Amino acid sequence: MPREGTGPDFIEALARGLEVIAAFPPNRPAMTLAEVAAATNLARPTARRILLTLEELGYVRVVERGYSLTPRVLELGVSYVRSMGLWDVARPHLERLVAQTNESCSIAQLDGSDIVYVARVSVPKIVSLAVQIGTRFPAMATSLGKVQLAALPADELERVLAEPTRSGLVPRWQPDRAEREAALREVRARGWALTDEQLALGIRSVAAPLRDGSGRVVAGVNVNCHAAETTVERLVEHHLPLLLQAAGEISADFARLAEVPHVTVSAS
Repeated sequence: MPREGTGPDFIEALARGLEVIAAFPPNRPAMTLAEVAAATNLARPTARRILLTLEELGYVRVVERGYSLTPRVLELGVSYVRSMGLWDVARPHLERLVAQTNESCSIAQLDGSDIVYVARVSVPKIVSLAVQIGTRFPAMATSLGKVQLAALPADELERVLAEPTRSGLVPRWQPDRAEREAALREVRARGWALTDEQLALGIRSVAAPLRDGSGRVVAGVNVNCHAAETTVERLVEHHLPLLLQAAGEISADFARLAEVPHVTVSAS
C-alpha cells in the first residue's frame, strides 16, 4: 500500500492506519507492537498511536499477546459488497446453484492481478485452500480470474498483470506470455473458464462472467470442487450448464437493479 501520495490531498495518516489493518496476516490472530511496527516499517511510537486509535474506533482490541483485529473490520469490506448490490442480487442464485451441484460457489472481482472473493455459499468439504470473503488469489491461475482477464483490452490486461500479487500464494501454474495468451483466447472463444489444479493441488473449478447492463464484465462466478471427487467431465457436462444459467440470471437481475431509481428520503 503506498504511503506517499502523488498530490497535496493525500492523507498519509489514513494510509498508515489502513496499512496497519492490512498487516495482520491470515491464521495469525494477534501481533505485538514490535511485530506490527516491523510489518509496516513504521516507528514503534507511530504504530502504537495508530493501534490505540483503531482500538478506540473499535477495529482493534488489546489481547494477551498484543493486539488483534475485531469483527468490525469486516464492515469495511461488507460496505463495498453492499454498495455494489452483488450479494443481494446473487444470493438466491448461488444458493440454488449449490443445491443443484452440491459444490461451493463463489463470486470474485478483479483487484489488480488478483481476484478477491466478495460472495460465497459453501458446502462442508475438505479442500486444500480455505476461502472466505476477502480472500485473494493470483487471478491468472483461477477460473474466476481468467473470465475477467479475458474481457480486458490488451493494454489494460498488460497493466493489470504487471501489478504484483498481494495474495501470498504461489500458484502451481506459472505460464509464460504465449501460454497465457492462448489460455485467454480459449476463454474468449468459449465464454467460460476452467482451472484444473493450476492454483493448488486438488482444486478444480469452472467460472462464468457476470455482466452489468452495458455488457461489461464486473465479476466472475464459479463452481469449485475437489479433483479427487469430481472429474473434469462431470464439472463441464453437468455443473457448467447450471453455472451458465445462474450467471445469466444474476447478470440480468444486476442490470435490472441498476435501472431502478433509488431515492433516499430523510426524516424531518
